[in-house]
Amino acid sequence: QVQLVESGGGLVQAGGSLRLSCAASGRTFSSDNIAWFRQAPGKEREFVAGISWRSATSYADSVKGRFTISRDNAKNTVSLQMNSLQPPDTAVYYCARGGPGIIYVTSRRYDYWGQGTQVTVSS
Repeated sequence: QVQLVESGGGLVQAGGSLRLSCAASGRTFSSDNIAWFRQAPGKEREFVAGISWRSATSYADSVKGRFTISRDNAKNTVSLQMNSLQPPDTAVYYCARGGPGIIYVTSRRYDYWGQGTQVTVSS
């Protein structure tokens, strides 16, 4: 069984940066796609970014050019570098494991999830 643990969230002013990390244990995920989702209060969980096992990437339009997803298979981690943060980016951010193949943007395609890390951007 895979366990995912997110870290790196916090409070930042608009225009600032944060780097989130997702660490996996239980098995290596070098052959899996990994994605970041976020959920703001009263809103549905939404896709933010994903990275395939071959390190192809996909981003939501709202974060393109500001966020960068990367992976280090040797360390079994996936990171999300978030720059130029704005108040609408405020949410709980989750990492999730999907199988190989295309990077899905729907949460039901992912079977293992972390507990989430809070990101709050103040204006």
